[in-house]
Amino acid sequence: MATPGGMIRALHRGTLGQSVVMDRIFSGIQPTGTPHLGNYLGAIQNWARLQEQSSSVLYSIMDMHSLTMPKEPAVLRRNILDTTAAILACGIDPKKCFLFRQSLVPEHAELAWILGCLTNVPRLLRLPQWKMKCTSQNNEGTVGLLTYPVLQAADILLYKSTHVPVGEDQVVHLELAQDIAQHFNKKYGEFFPVPKAILSTTKKIKSLRDPAVKMSKSDPQKLATVSVADSPDEIVLKFRKAVTDFTSEVTYDPVSRPGVSNLVSIHAAITGLSIKEVLHQSAGLDTARYKMVVAESVIQKFAPIRNEIKKLQEDKSHLIKVLEDGAEKAKELAAPIYQEIRRLVGFQ
Repeated sequence: MATPGGMIRALHRGTLGQSVVMDRIFSGIQPTGTPHLGNYLGAIQNWARLQEQSSSVLYSIMDMHSLTMPKEPAVLRRNILDTTAAILACGIDPKKCFLFRQSLVPEHAELAWILGCLTNVPRLLRLPQWKMKCTSQNNEGTVGLLTYPVLQAADILLYKSTHVPVGEDQVVHLELAQDIAQHFNKKYGEFFPVPKAILSTTKKIKSLRDPAVKMSKSDPQKLATVSVADSPDEIVLKFRKAVTDFTSEVTYDPVSRPGVSNLVSIHAAITGLSIKEVLHQSAGLDTARYKMVVAESVIQKFAPIRNEIKKLQEDKSHLIKVLEDGAEKAKELAAPIYQEIRRLVGFQ
């Protein structure tokens, strides 16, 4: 299976066939507590690979973004540390990347204001995330919910990031960041690199109870989402109850057999095998037995991660220090860039 780095080289070749150098990677995750299977396969697993392939990588716990949906302060504080513990347990190494909490670097918010003054409201109103989340809030969406894609652009551009790992549903927000960078460059002179997407090779992981929607921590059906910290018994139960269909053969056809195809996607992503290899291995199995094969693969992958999460959660001071140390490094990187932005726009 091609690595994300190989994918980048394939997607972004120059006119002479030379690959584009990955100067700086930025990505972030909202602190919703312990990540679920979709988070791990779609983002965190790639983060661990990318930190080995680039000399400048920044990963942020996006606590400012999390305020776009109502949160109790105590819950947010706990979620920040739980998310940090899980990320570390999944192999993110602060010695190989900057891992930090977004709100500890105030330049994110300051740059967001500058970029917001270059962004028109109709563009933000057309974004699908605004339409979807505003509806979920009885059409009383906040200013923060409307403008958080501008903050996302600031998150990326503050460090002059060149590449951003994104899922399919975030591509439109990266396109906004690209447009904002180009608008800024046109107004003030060439300054920001236009960041490129690193698209995950993993198929979008769907709910185990409704394969028409993606796996989500907010799903009211408890059996729909597998947490990285779930026990073996919990994982087995969730896969046993996974919605499939009345055909017993294991095949891959996301349109006509979404449930089984979701299991195949999970199996391939968790083992590193291709869809074709997974189907070959599963020949002769009915879906009931295949569910247990997939469950066992997930259990084996998550067992050491689950144990490490428990250890890390017992040492909150260590988790806080990791985020504070990462923020200091991020500030050092951001400070000269932001000072130049201030000069360009006329603040100094």
